[in-house]
Amino acid sequence: MNALAHSIALAPLLGWPAIAALAALGALLLGFGILRRARGLWWRFVALAILLAALLNPSLVTEERSPQRDVAVVIVDQSPSQNIGDRRQATAAALETVKQRLARERDLDVRVIEAGQAQPGAVDDGTRLFTALNRAMSDVPRQRLAGVVMITDGQVHDVPTGDAKALGQALGAPLHVLLSGKPGEGDRRLVVAQAPSFGLVGKQAQLKLRVEDLPEADAKKPAGEARLTWRKDGGAPRQVTAPVGKDFPLMVPIDHGGPNIIELEVEAGPRELTLVNNHAVVVVNGVRDRLRVLLVSGEPHTGERVWRNLLKSDPSVDLVHFTILRPPEKQDGTPIRELSLIAFPIRELFDVKLDEFDLIIFDRYSRRGVIPQAYLENVARYVRNGGAFLEAAGPSFGTPMSLYRTPLGSILPTEPTGEVFEEGFKPELTDLGRRHPVTAGLPGAGAPAEDPSWGRWFRQVEAHAHRGTIVMSGEHGEPLLVLDRVGEGRVGQLLSDQMWLWARGFEGGGPQSELLRRLAFWLMKEPDLEENDLRAAIEGDRLVISRQSLEPDDHPVTVTAPDGASRTVTLAAEANGRSSASLPITQMGLYHVTDGTRNALAAAGPLNPIELADVRTTPEKLAPVVAATGGGVFWVGDGPVPAIRRVSPDRPAAGHDWMGLRANGDYTVIGFGETPLLPGIAALLLILGGLIAAWRSEGR
Repeated sequence: MNALAHSIALAPLLGWPAIAALAALGALLLGFGILRRARGLWWRFVALAILLAALLNPSLVTEERSPQRDVAVVIVDQSPSQNIGDRRQATAAALETVKQRLARERDLDVRVIEAGQAQPGAVDDGTRLFTALNRAMSDVPRQRLAGVVMITDGQVHDVPTGDAKALGQALGAPLHVLLSGKPGEGDRRLVVAQAPSFGLVGKQAQLKLRVEDLPEADAKKPAGEARLTWRKDGGAPRQVTAPVGKDFPLMVPIDHGGPNIIELEVEAGPRELTLVNNHAVVVVNGVRDRLRVLLVSGEPHTGERVWRNLLKSDPSVDLVHFTILRPPEKQDGTPIRELSLIAFPIRELFDVKLDEFDLIIFDRYSRRGVIPQAYLENVARYVRNGGAFLEAAGPSFGTPMSLYRTPLGSILPTEPTGEVFEEGFKPELTDLGRRHPVTAGLPGAGAPAEDPSWGRWFRQVEAHAHRGTIVMSGEHGEPLLVLDRVGEGRVGQLLSDQMWLWARGFEGGGPQSELLRRLAFWLMKEPDLEENDLRAAIEGDRLVISRQSLEPDDHPVTVTAPDGASRTVTLAAEANGRSSASLPITQMGLYHVTDGTRNALAAAGPLNPIELADVRTTPEKLAPVVAATGGGVFWVGDGPVPAIRRVSPDRPAAGHDWMGLRANGDYTVIGFGETPLLPGIAALLLILGGLIAAWRSEGR
């Protein structure tokens, strides 16, 4: 309802200094008259007062005012910590009560803002209620804000800091906090105090962990111990005993490149609000310091440079290359002192430092007595213990000088027949080769019924494959490239020395660089080149599951969400031995995917969110702002919702069982009128009348 308001306004006809000077002069004259006891002095004072009033030009201002409704903002915390215990129910009940009571106020607009929900891909910045409040009040003048009510557990991570008085002035209205939990809560949590982002493959990474029982126990009392269970990449669980309240180290092995996911879990404590923060996940990316490769060429030949150029082109590879230029059986009478060759450091390479190499390549090496049988047995042992070995066979592999007739024959997947084909042929991918990551999708391979577009080779050693996977075939469909796993290591065998023709561009060349790169990294267990593997990754707001397999596999996978809920997913077949599926992300945390044999993990959002670092209900974080604004803190988790009152801006805004919202009385002016109180003619007549009255008084 509109209202009228009246006030007096001045619009001086002269400047204030001139009016002040005139008033001072008049006062002097009147003072002089008082000293002389002159007659008519009162009428002169009246005339002077009317003159000064006329110069001030007063007017009566009338405003028609439209009252503005005040605004109350209710911020509802919807963060994950609100799911603990009965907090969600207490929050809903408090919100409903507050809305009902505010609805009774006719001159109040209510804005309810829900904040703190976890979003896929969001930055781990915790519960940001004040950010939501600032957005809600962006179009509300501070003089219309009646107050703010926050329904939360008190775990707010964007509380303004600084001078308390300045905080109160910035908000401009009382802040009331309704706590959804209960006082005196206790909880156990697992804290990752320090964790490296990267670790060297083959080494161990140290994590610094701490188990805390909150609130912290008395320092005089023993804190005790807790059982900690950890597993890596979804593998078998391992247990250690951890002290409570103290940092302790945990060493974890980094055994492969790429993400190494370590899951940690501590047993429940004596007081628990939730077991969610008893878990933690750490991702350590495995990187290889320097890849050490030993390349032994049995004799100088054209293809030797292909291997050398490929390995030297990668700055992460340390290459040790020896070419046997003068075998022991060569006797030409040349004096030793005239030879510039260096001795082959056999013992140092194949005994002392053998395990330091990530990959060993024998290129056209034959059994010529250079490397003793005992050292070749060391190489076989090296492979069985997890090493990588590649043989690029030359014509000698089909002779009695073959490596197959040495201790290395126990790890080689093929047995030579003694035949060597020296007719032109085009290497082709086998059916398994089209599904194996080493050879799948090689440029120029063509469709299964088409001839490859790359150039021909002109030599192949015939051999029978007793084990392993044949990924490329050559002349007469015989094995050309065979891959095998031996013990914990891997072996590759290329039954031709003609790859240099591709490097030279013969008949268009071929993808020798890509093939050799994939082959070398598969031998060194690069995760992306696993031929039978299950993978999971977060892409945007979806969980992408992919499976690589040599044989068609239509078995469904089981996806377990962070809250423990499981569902079955069928993967759709794609090219090159891949099948995949994707799911929308509905929760933040770690997703487990398994097909019964293999496991995969994918983390959505922050792995250890600060939202769950401390889940106890607390008034401490918001207390400074509440005190600065004159608001109040109320526990509604186990108590009633306080009453709501409208109070004047200069009155207290909170009591024991009530919270106040300011009645600001703000308005807008919709009508305006101005009436002069002393028009010029009326002022002139009054001044003349006063002077005449003074003159007559003096003339008596």
